[in-house]
Amino acid sequence: MLRRLAIAALILAPPSGAVAADFRATADAAVVLYDAPSARAKPMFVYGRDVPLETLVSVEGWTKVRDMHGTIGWIANKGLAERRMLVVRSGVVDVRSGAEETAPVVFRAEQNVLLELAEPAASPSNTASPGWVKVRHRDGQIGFVRVAQVFGL
Repeated sequence: MLRRLAIAALILAPPSGAVAADFRATADAAVVLYDAPSARAKPMFVYGRDVPLETLVSVEGWTKVRDMHGTIGWIANKGLAERRMLVVRSGVVDVRSGAEETAPVVFRAEQNVLLELAEPAASPSNTASPGWVKVRHRDGQIGFVRVAQVFGL
C-alpha cells in the first residue's frame, strides 16, 4: 500500500517547471565542469568566479548543474558557493532606482554582466516586488531589474 501511495505521489507531483529552481554561484576563479561526477571524467568547460548555475542533483561531493546556455555537467561541491549571483541575459538592461518602468535609471548593464542578488528571492515569482529583483553591481550601485532580463533566479 505504501509503495502505491509513493507512486501516486510521483504521478500527481507538479511538473518540474512549477518547482522553484535552486541556484548557486561558482566559488573560485577557475571551476571545471565535467561530463561525469569524477575528477577523472572529461573536462568540458572552465567557469570563472561568481557564475550562476542551476543545481539539478547532488551526489557524493558532486553537483549536476545547468548554465544559462543550457550546458549540463558536473562540478565538485567545493567549487560552488552559497552566494547568489545573476547574469544579464541579453542586450543592455536598465537597472532602475525602484521596481517600476518609470523609476530613474541608476545604471545600465550589458549582456553577461554579473550582478549580486541584493534581496532574498526563492524564485522569479517570489520577489519583494513581483516581476522585479533588487541587484547590486560589484561597484556598489544598487537597483532593480526585471526578472526576465537575468538568469539565476
